[in-house]
Amino acid sequence: MPTAPNPPTGEPRREQLLNAADRVVQRDGPGASMNAIAAEAGITKPILYRHFGDRNGLIKALTDRHTSGLLDAMRAALNEPLERRDRVEHVLDIYLAAIESRPQVYRLLTHPEPGDPTGAGNALAPALRQIAEEITKAVQVQVDLGADGPLLSETWGRAITGMVLAAGDWWLEQRPCPRPRMVRALADLLWGRLAAAAVLPSAMAQLPVAPPSGGPME
Repeated sequence: MPTAPNPPTGEPRREQLLNAADRVVQRDGPGASMNAIAAEAGITKPILYRHFGDRNGLIKALTDRHTSGLLDAMRAALNEPLERRDRVEHVLDIYLAAIESRPQVYRLLTHPEPGDPTGAGNALAPALRQIAEEITKAVQVQVDLGADGPLLSETWGRAITGMVLAAGDWWLEQRPCPRPRMVRALADLLWGRLAAAAVLPSAMAQLPVAPPSGGPME
């Protein structure tokens, strides 16, 4: 039996185990067993349980690892100094690229196995609520929606998150088109009211400044 690769010197033990879990999930899918993960890490299963308690604890640790990076990337994308359409496409691309890069981990966190008593397939739900809140806040501070602004921003934050989750899930499973085409398709659907709404003054400073017209000799 081949031995697991030696971990980088100085890498914390918990990170070693999570890296091993990532590799096994990517290889074996959402049904990856604790036995396989322990073997990949070059340890016994009791040691794995000592670090994470049980399989649910390990899945929670994987969730925290992957969603914290995704949330940071989404927050940064929502505040990029881009034109509104470019920002919409950038945010969509960040999410689709994240699930595309680790599809089996994504499936583990979103699709419960039949008869799974741990609720592992709902592990991404708290992160999705946070993403919805981040989108809501971005709409509130960047887009003038008039008197209905508070209601619309809350509604859109949750609706956009649900739409992208469902569409991304289908896209990852069926692969009907490359990621950039899927980004444009989703952005087209979102663009109607967003394109018509004015930019709030507080968000104007974030927009890129257009270069002066004419060449340097004029």
